Amino acid sequence: MSDTIEKIKCLIIGSGPAGYTAAIYAARANMNPVLYQGMQPGGQLTTTNEVENFPGYVDGVTGPEMMIQLQEQAKRFGSDIRDGWATKVDFSGDIHKVWINDKIELHCETVIISTGASAKYLGLPSEQHYLNMGGGVSACAVCDGFFYRNQEVVIVGAGDSACEEAHYLSKLCKKVTMLVRSEKFRASKIMEERVRKTENIEILLNHDTVEVLGDGNVVHAIKALNKTSGEVIEIPATGFFVAIGHKPNTDIFKDYITLDETGYIINTPGTSKTNVAGVFVAGDAADHVYRQAITAAGTGCMAALDAERYLAAKE
Repeated sequence: MSDTIEKIKCLIIGSGPAGYTAAIYAARANMNPVLYQGMQPGGQLTTTNEVENFPGYVDGVTGPEMMIQLQEQAKRFGSDIRDGWATKVDFSGDIHKVWINDKIELHCETVIISTGASAKYLGLPSEQHYLNMGGGVSACAVCDGFFYRNQEVVIVGAGDSACEEAHYLSKLCKKVTMLVRSEKFRASKIMEERVRKTENIEILLNHDTVEVLGDGNVVHAIKALNKTSGEVIEIPATGFFVAIGHKPNTDIFKDYITLDETGYIINTPGTSKTNVAGVFVAGDAADHVYRQAITAAGTGCMAALDAERYLAAKE
């Protein structure tokens, strides 16, 4: 515990498009925002090689480059960008208490949560290798599907999101092979029927992914195990999409902030407000539907404006 308590008008927990946009708006409103970047500065976009669907970038931009630009823009207006992550909170009183790295205690008038959500992966060493290389592994078909136009891809997953992403990819790709790890889908019947009726989607039930194959730089096939027969097959593919879910980074807030059954923060519809006055949410920590950089940035703007209005009402 720190001997010194720092008082902050607007604390932003987490970076990425939501956090940095909130910082830009909060700084321009003279709220003197302090932003702690979290364990993954820049958020999920730092693992994305190319971003081509964010307005204003005519020729596209890499995820890390885009995050650096947003960070510098936030700094330009006076945002205090810091290393570190929140490890504990206490939102039980009028003063919102947050601890950074279990050492620094902050007393905040307003808090904007932009901790995001982390994609779940299978954990295979080959999967992580090509994910880090930007060579063909992705957890977002909407973000990266365009790069695989007229190519063959594999997607693993069994829920509504996996079916939705497989159907999206089917419109772009020559062939989509869907690996379902159990004997049946977890998706709703309507979503299951949609992929079953799509001609260029092949569904392999009861198949596990064994390895992502490639030349060290890019993916060229997926090795899969038929758990019924024991046969190991190689599926030609230039892209491997993982659609087994996301985990919102909200565990430290669960004692104070209302979460849904999967851990996403529940906000007042049409606002960034949470159930705690003065605490707001932006980005993927509350969004399990869209999960795009542009929507995260929009909610970052909303959170800063809501925080500004909250402070004005208290004066």
